[in-house]
Amino acid sequence: MKEIVTIQIGSYANFVGSHFWNFQDELLGLADSPESDQIFKNQGLNMDILYRTGETQQGILTYTPRLVSVDFQGSLGSMSLRGTLYNEVPETSVDTSTWTGPVTTHASQPSKKNLFLQSLYLEENANVGSSRGSESGNSNSRAEVEDKDIVECLENEVQYWTDFSKVHYHPQSLYELSGLWTEIKDFNNYGIGREAFSGSLHAEEINERLRFFVEECDLPQGIQFIVDDSGGFSGVAGEFLENIADDYTNIPVLLYSVRSPDSCLDSRNRKLTISRKLHDAVSFAKLSAFCKLVVPVGVPSLSTSRMSKYLHIDDQKPYHTSAVYASAIHSISLPFRMEPLGPSAQSSYTCGAATINELVQMLARQGRQNMVTVLDTAMPTPALSGTQVQQSFLENLQPLTPEIAEDAEDMHALESMTIHGAFASVIGSTVKCSGLLQRRYGPHLRI
Repeated sequence: MKEIVTIQIGSYANFVGSHFWNFQDELLGLADSPESDQIFKNQGLNMDILYRTGETQQGILTYTPRLVSVDFQGSLGSMSLRGTLYNEVPETSVDTSTWTGPVTTHASQPSKKNLFLQSLYLEENANVGSSRGSESGNSNSRAEVEDKDIVECLENEVQYWTDFSKVHYHPQSLYELSGLWTEIKDFNNYGIGREAFSGSLHAEEINERLRFFVEECDLPQGIQFIVDDSGGFSGVAGEFLENIADDYTNIPVLLYSVRSPDSCLDSRNRKLTISRKLHDAVSFAKLSAFCKLVVPVGVPSLSTSRMSKYLHIDDQKPYHTSAVYASAIHSISLPFRMEPLGPSAQSSYTCGAATINELVQMLARQGRQNMVTVLDTAMPTPALSGTQVQQSFLENLQPLTPEIAEDAEDMHALESMTIHGAFASVIGSTVKCSGLLQRRYGPHLRI
């Protein structure tokens, strides 16, 4: 099996990743539900490529993402650093008997679960109760949660990426950068991030977590790396990528550099503008040196894009914008986890599977190995019927890569296209498409 290990570095990257894993959780739920459409039961995806099986100390089987997530200390909200499936490590009391002076303890209250997370907890308990034949999960024993209240909660109360996360994580997955003697707003350049990673035990501890997931893989096809490179986490990612290149020479890295709309806005402060440009140059040079494929993602405004007539997006809410970028990454990654259609799929990418390395080789055509691509997307996918199919695709495409002219056309560009959730009429029948196409003018990833 060709597994993928996912790495998320930075606050906004974790917002994107939280949506991405929610999508996978929905697919798993639809595949298991007897009431869902038959197409979800035969979707042709091997979820083991992204997930790992495990077992708790109580013998309960687990199915968790093969993921390493890095963020600021205190960024997990109400979620434990060890996730939700495994027992907490008991806190050890500090012996202060040698100190004769006064002792003052400052303790903050733990974050409370919002209404959405509470509803998930109630739903899980109800499912456990019904599977055991218990009546403890009925509506009389818990408060009813209205859908409209949950929607309002997600719209107005999301502060952390864990506030809308449905997924259970492994204890090795979540890591916080502790001991940063700087304000979050000052953690804003490559040098600060590099020092934070290399100047303490962070490098060793994060590398050990990655090693845990990689070494249990049979045949890893690559690393899916999502980084918020607008500030100091770019330096963390750069040093981490250099270690990966040294330790895992034959494992390709597919890097998504994601940025929220507010980080893409130009500052009126000239000094700050120059500082950002220098940061971007250093960051790009370092990150791209250790990746096979780089996909920059993040535009100044999604609310004014072509997708705005279909999607209600508030650029000021990371919960909104990150969902769009996560949707695009989810679609791009579908071929990496599709089951091959047969022997012919080994030499043809049309409507079939492809590994990360095969996608890189297809786009590079055995040439360049470190490439930067442009990401275009259309939401929802246009219909695949009629005589204007190609034109309809081109008209609905929205570049998610910054500083790209929407009307620019390169007749020599080599492009790949992932069609997800579109219906096409083929000889009188309707087929739902999902796969990777190599086209001269097909949209999605562009060199």
